[in-house]
Amino acid sequence: MHKALLVLASVLLAAVGLLLLLLLCSFCAHRICLRREAKKIADYGRRLKVFDGEINVLVTGSGAETLVLLPGYGTSSPGLDFTPLLRELQNDFRIVVIEPFGYGLSSQTGRERTLGNIVEELHEAVSQLGLSRYILGGHSIAGIYSLHYIQAYPDEVKAFVGIDTSVPKQPFPGFSDGLITFLLRAGIIRLAIRLLPDRFAVDYGDPEISRQFGYLQMKNMSNPTLRREGQRLASFFAASRDMLFPRDLPVLLFVAPDSSTAVPEWHAMHEELLQNCTRAKLVELPGSHYLHHTASHEIAEEIKTAFLETGKA
Repeated sequence: MHKALLVLASVLLAAVGLLLLLLLCSFCAHRICLRREAKKIADYGRRLKVFDGEINVLVTGSGAETLVLLPGYGTSSPGLDFTPLLRELQNDFRIVVIEPFGYGLSSQTGRERTLGNIVEELHEAVSQLGLSRYILGGHSIAGIYSLHYIQAYPDEVKAFVGIDTSVPKQPFPGFSDGLITFLLRAGIIRLAIRLLPDRFAVDYGDPEISRQFGYLQMKNMSNPTLRREGQRLASFFAASRDMLFPRDLPVLLFVAPDSSTAVPEWHAMHEELLQNCTRAKLVELPGSHYLHHTASHEIAEEIKTAFLETGKA
């Protein structure tokens, strides 16, 4: 019996040792890849000095109307992620994609991640671009930030476009990224992406854009600024619970049925958010939460109809 226990202990120790060795190899390979990829990341947009860091903005397209786009939480490269929608709109709109601190090519920041600070930082970038009247739009958590942005700067925002945006009363399970951060730093997420590329890849219509997004995904995922922002999300929803869009603000919201499957009240909660509006439209489009990837043409046509053909933005 004693001998059997010794054998079992030896086997377990060997297994643990092998696992630790594999993790060490995976960690080292991940660090080497990060250094190599850092040299391959291509610049896009321009960096603006904002408070204690730099915010990257991508300005493209031409038109009488300006559309300012904000990303969903944790988007590794907003400037690249909105590519399908930018292609559809760039002949009719001047489009500004803002990459908040911790996103895309923007720097980290030591500023506290509060709603007030985030809104202030976004507005500082907009101000430096000389924008005074524009359509505000965004994806996911940008819906919460935009409610506070519109409240702070009502004379600047002439309309809002939401792409499956978060709503104040949606259920929020809390934020916990400890496991994800460990798997990332250990190189396991990189390995999973390589083994199952179809599960993680997004078709941006250009292999180089997809590669660049992958580099920035590995660089930015679970960075300190994003983690501190994530830890405050619950308080952001709580602080927004009773907010609605202003009565006379034109609002165009897109929702995805896949989100309604996860949250049955999704459609109704967006309707509730519009109950105060006199000029609002809610459009359901087939697809996942990332409608700007799969329904960019439909979104663009609705935006053009709402803000170009009517001339009422």
